[in-house]
Amino acid sequence: MKKFLLVIGIFILATVLIPFWIFRFGSNHIYTSTESVSPTAVAIVFGAGLTVQQTPSDALHDRLSVVADLFHKNKIKVILVSGDNRFENYNEPEVMRQTLVKEFLIPADVIFADYAGRRTYDTCIRAKQIWGVDEAILVSQGYHLPRAIWTCEHVGVKSTGISASLQSYVYGWKFKIREVGALYKAFFDVYIHHPSYIGGESINDLKQKI
Repeated sequence: MKKFLLVIGIFILATVLIPFWIFRFGSNHIYTSTESVSPTAVAIVFGAGLTVQQTPSDALHDRLSVVADLFHKNKIKVILVSGDNRFENYNEPEVMRQTLVKEFLIPADVIFADYAGRRTYDTCIRAKQIWGVDEAILVSQGYHLPRAIWTCEHVGVKSTGISASLQSYVYGWKFKIREVGALYKAFFDVYIHHPSYIGGESINDLKQKI
């Protein structure tokens, strides 16, 4: 009985500590101002959805605004935009690229699009395995960054983050609640499951620009 209670106690403790550990780890590597960011060659921008008009969602537009600011302040050299392109009429990375070029006046030749960044794990591991990124600053909202940083670090991408939380978002509280479950999923993916992702040959174009 004592052994059973010990096992239950350890399980409960681990259940509580896992999200706290991931959140604390990532939170220690986040900037809140582009002015204070240490120069890093590569910035990775995570997709955050498109509107029915196929334009960036408010959250995604803020991420693009922040990474553009980093570029214009010479804090980064190249931008990797990563998102979902599973469906014929849904192309996050291309919309991200076009918005950076047309609205934020970023040169097209410094923007690289990863069309298979379906979720955070995929974006991080493809950045390492396909694009050869060893270090990057991650651009996302504050609630997402701890998990993104932790995941990228644990697949081999040394990471810091810059918060793109520039406003209050519709249903933002739902995303924060969902993030708790996503922290457990990140732990499971990195240490236990090692999920499959869309692989491919290495792409050297980005590294040649650094």
